[in-house]
Amino acid sequence: MSIHHETHRTHRIGWLRAAVLGANDGIVSTASLIVGIAASHAAHKDIVLAGIAGLVAGAMSMAAGEYVSVSSQADTEQADLKRERKELAEDGHREQKELAAIYVSRGLDPLLADQVAEQLMNHDALGAHARDELGISATGTARPIQAALTSAVTFAVGAALPLLIVVFAPDTDLIVLVSSASLLFLTLLGMLAAYSGGAGIVKGAFRVAFWGALAMGLTATVGSVFGTVV
Repeated sequence: MSIHHETHRTHRIGWLRAAVLGANDGIVSTASLIVGIAASHAAHKDIVLAGIAGLVAGAMSMAAGEYVSVSSQADTEQADLKRERKELAEDGHREQKELAAIYVSRGLDPLLADQVAEQLMNHDALGAHARDELGISATGTARPIQAALTSAVTFAVGAALPLLIVVFAPDTDLIVLVSSASLLFLTLLGMLAAYSGGAGIVKGAFRVAFWGALAMGLTATVGSVFGTVV
């Protein structure tokens, strides 16, 4: 009998989240910064400099933020696993009953739940408790370095897109070109992220573009109101 292999997307959750967040922040924050500075009637070279500074600072901020955040998650996971390992060593029978109770709550017959718990405990006791009691699985395990590098690189790539528009765009059309191009980039990013995650493409594109447009609009308003003509 042949085994049907299904393709799932949960293994992409870790890097996909960091990649989408990084690229989205790169486009939105850099484009908003550029539009805000341009609305204040700053010189072209100052706008470019602000964009470059935003790219570098944002990429480092994303890397540091993701590393600290995901490291905290990893520390919590390790602490829970350490405690679970200790409990298994002290009273494995009680832990087996606890595991069986979890399976009963999910719909298994008590006798079958005991048998499943016993076999899983014999195979990999800590793994069974990590997965079914603590909710820690291989697909969702915290990976701080991966998250940090992914966020930094994708932020830099995202930020580079509106920055390139600034370099080549004339001052008279700079705000319109950066805003339009950035919204296009955000829409494509939303579609790509939704497709990779198996979600609705239209919905994914809309929510990313909406918040990007709102951010650029508010920043342009601030730059226009509080900026000074150089």
